Amino acid sequence: MCQVKIILVEPAGERNIGSIARVMRNMALNRLTIVKPRCDHLSESARIMAVHGVEVLEKAEIVDSLPQALQGCKRSIATTSRQRDIHTVFETPRQAIPWLKAENITSALIFGPEDRGLSNQELSYAQRFICIPSNPEYPSLNLAQAVGVCAYELYQVSQESVIQEGSSVQDLANIEELEGYYQHLESLLLRVNYLYPHTAPKKMEKLRRIVNRANLTSQELAMIRGILRQVEWSIENNP
Repeated sequence: MCQVKIILVEPAGERNIGSIARVMRNMALNRLTIVKPRCDHLSESARIMAVHGVEVLEKAEIVDSLPQALQGCKRSIATTSRQRDIHTVFETPRQAIPWLKAENITSALIFGPEDRGLSNQELSYAQRFICIPSNPEYPSLNLAQAVGVCAYELYQVSQESVIQEGSSVQDLANIEELEGYYQHLESLLLRVNYLYPHTAPKKMEKLRRIVNRANLTSQELAMIRGILRQVEWSIENNP
């Protein structure tokens, strides 16, 4: 059975969170994770907007960081409405969301704060990116509306019983494994002067995008980390 987390990063609107809980209940979603909320997600305003989705609010997971929210997830999609200085391939919800609905894995849909959206660093934790098409004269959607559009597409995929093809998703590297690899890679690239402290964040964002698109299995990632360890050994033993 597929489980999809709805992850809200630093939401500020209690009524928005309540509305999101309601539409999640409408679309048979029950896993809400909130990163550093800037409001009370259990307030009276949130409960009023949630209606029969109050249980979603009460069971919401509150965490301190996006990596913590993504623990256990094998696939993640981030939503954004802004063009980026790093080349990013945008898809519509209908194009990207079926990829989340694979058997026996936990996936995530990530939404940014109402006032700024997701930063480049936050986007680097996702493997694919959604931009919801809308009127170019007024393209900005309310947070709850954006979640509603994506939740609807998720529900439609569930009803259609879409079967994903390709590598067994049970074997895919999870977010924690990928983060360990990225930290290992950055450390080594700094050591060999491919990266410098002032350029490392930007270059690592680009490298993350490349690797994330590959959908590596745990075994493949372990092999690549083995290469990094061998390079480290060679540096230490062959000065």
